[in-house]
Amino acid sequence: MGTLYLVATPIGNLEDITARALRVLREASLIAAEDTRHTRQLLARFDIHTPLTSYFEHNKLAKLDEVLSALAAGDVALVSDAGTPGLSDPGYELVRAALDAGHAVVPIPGPSALLGALVASGLPTDAFVYLGFLPRKDSDRQRLLASVAREPRTLVAFEAPHRLLDALRDIESTLGDRPVAVARELTKLHEEIFRGRAGAAWAHFAQKEILGEITIVIGGAPEAAQEPWDETRVRAEVERMVNEGMKKKEAARRVAELSGWPVREVYKLTAVRDE
Repeated sequence: MGTLYLVATPIGNLEDITARALRVLREASLIAAEDTRHTRQLLARFDIHTPLTSYFEHNKLAKLDEVLSALAAGDVALVSDAGTPGLSDPGYELVRAALDAGHAVVPIPGPSALLGALVASGLPTDAFVYLGFLPRKDSDRQRLLASVAREPRTLVAFEAPHRLLDALRDIESTLGDRPVAVARELTKLHEEIFRGRAGAAWAHFAQKEILGEITIVIGGAPEAAQEPWDETRVRAEVERMVNEGMKKKEAARRVAELSGWPVREVYKLTAVRDE
């Protein structure tokens, strides 16, 4: 009875593939790949000639029987286009089916954009919450962010380059101007990690063409934001900051960051124009 290997592959730099991963890819009877064209390039680079079959989001259920049949005869390696298969990539259903059929499922660790961005972010790494890919629709993205507004652990999410500015806008308006790290093109020639506040990140990326895979790391809620603030406290804190000389709009932004309230709600409650 064969083993299903979950083989992590490079997210950019091909030197990051492990010796164990190369051995498993050579010795497996079949490689199930998210994109066979992409995986063929990797295999050609390392002179590996194992048979390939496609296994991607839109055929993953139809391909289960084929892969399980291959597992009955030998080992199968599952790979995604980059990084660890099954993490925001097809794989969960196959892992579940293989386990239910009595097969061993073995991870072959390796490159990970999630962990790479997290440990290089400069933000706390002792505990974190992975949000997956942020929702495409503005309203869904804002709803998700609002649901973790009081989460004290570091947040990590993937995002597409063409939605990065919208995501950073919603992070600032929903969570406050928190510290973030935006990691782009990790391990590749044009790798970039921006570290700063969400507003500064938006201003930085608004001035350039945004290309490549994006991982966003977001600081967790400040301690004061972990307990709900009521309307009275929000109004009082904005008023206190204004009396101390802060502009009302800036005071509202600061209170949103401290309280976990969405910035728009603080603006509305304290009659600040969102310009």
